[in-house]
Amino acid sequence: MRQDGRSPNQLRPIHFIPNYTKWAEGSVLAQFGDTHVLCNVSIEDTLPGWLRGRENPHGWLTAEYAMLPRSTTTRTAREQRWPKGRTQEISRLIGRSLRMAVDLSLLGERTLTVDCDVLQADGGTRTAAICGGWVAVNLALRPFIASGDLPESVLQRQVAAVSVGIVDGVALLDLPYHEDSTAEVDLNVVMTAVGDLIEVQGTAERAPFPRAQLDTLLDLAASGIQTLAAKQREALTPV
Repeated sequence: MRQDGRSPNQLRPIHFIPNYTKWAEGSVLAQFGDTHVLCNVSIEDTLPGWLRGRENPHGWLTAEYAMLPRSTTTRTAREQRWPKGRTQEISRLIGRSLRMAVDLSLLGERTLTVDCDVLQADGGTRTAAICGGWVAVNLALRPFIASGDLPESVLQRQVAAVSVGIVDGVALLDLPYHEDSTAEVDLNVVMTAVGDLIEVQGTAERAPFPRAQLDTLLDLAASGIQTLAAKQREALTPV
């Protein structure tokens, strides 16, 4: 039993609150226990410079990640001039992951920007951002699909992510900060809802670990992602 009473293979309480803000084309508050990430999607009829002028241009999706100053136990200064390396790395991860969800060739000359702002952090902020970002992208594109401006197939894959790790020799799913900070092995796993891998970020913190342990962690992540995918679909189902 863990500090919060969960079993090793149990997720924290998960909630996706759609349409959380008024103006964004798609908006979701993703809550993974005490980690809360606001995901807003903006759609613009423009393309990055490197995509403009092509004979057959495709659309684009990019992401930006940030932590609010008091999302953590002590205040962190805003990154006003340029984002830190960690912030850039997480932004790119979110963008890479969510581009797998969308058929960019069907998007037309449009750019989707997914802004993921951490309101409260307790571990797993990047995985919560990916899960919430997928729901927000769906909400943003639904009106375009309903009007016939985009085909339904523009949404080509369901994408979710979760953290797993080894703490005191035990494989654990969905680590909060106090577990993540003491883990012997720490992985972030991004998968499709059908179980295909998109990205695995992992490291041994103290000593190398065997391949069998990696397989155990990936299986644990896959089981958690199945539950997360069901939660995502539930958030998109009209009441």
